[in-house]
Formats: sequence, C-alpha cells, structure tokens
Amino acid sequence: QVQLVESGGGLVQAGDSLRLSCAASGRTVSNYIMAWFRQAPGKGREFVAAISRNGGITDYTNSVKGRFTISRDNAENTVYLQMNSLKPEDTAVYYCAAKSGPWMSIRTQMEYWGTGTLVTVSS
Repeated sequence: QVQLVESGGGLVQAGDSLRLSCAASGRTVSNYIMAWFRQAPGKGREFVAAISRNGGITDYTNSVKGRFTISRDNAENTVYLQMNSLKPEDTAVYYCAAKSGPWMSIRTQMEYWGTGTLVTVSS
C-alpha cells in the first residue's frame, strides 16, 4: 500500500503558474501509474493527467493540454503537476492518485488517493 501527500497549492492570479507535488511513502512510487484529479466547488471529481511507471506515457484531459505537465521522479518518490497559464476555471482541490496493474481505466479505477491540495485562481 502507498500513502500519498499533496503539496504546493495556493492562491494565484489568472495567468500564473504553480507546481504541485505528490510525495509517496510506504511503497516506491515506481510500482504505480500515477495521476492527478481535481474537484471544483459543487462539482464531481475529474481526471486531469496521468503518467506511466517510467514516465514514457502521459495522458491529459483536453482542458489542460498545452498548459499542464505531469512528471515523476521515481528516485525521489514524487510526482509533479506543473500548471501554467492558470485560469479561474482551474480552481479546485487537486488530488494525487496511484494505480497498480496495466495502463487501462486510468481515469476511473485509481486505487490510492491523497487528501488533496487547494488551488484557487483569481481573475
């Protein structure tokens, strides 16, 4: 089992950048497909980005393509989400998630979750 802790959220203005971090403990993060999800106020949780175990494959939801970049440092047991050109609609609690097994159903079948970090983007 792996434990996930997110950090790096905060209040920024539209157009600014933030980098979120997800620190893993318990088991090495290299065993897992990793992903970021978010939940905006009053809305359901949505997939943002995912990355394969070795970082060779990534997937993004359309609304963040070209602005967000997911990456991982397996030696540091950490996953990152670089968020550029932030928009007010990016305001949400961002969650880190992990999944064992194959690269499939990554948007719906994550196994482990962090507690989230709040990102607020003002206009």
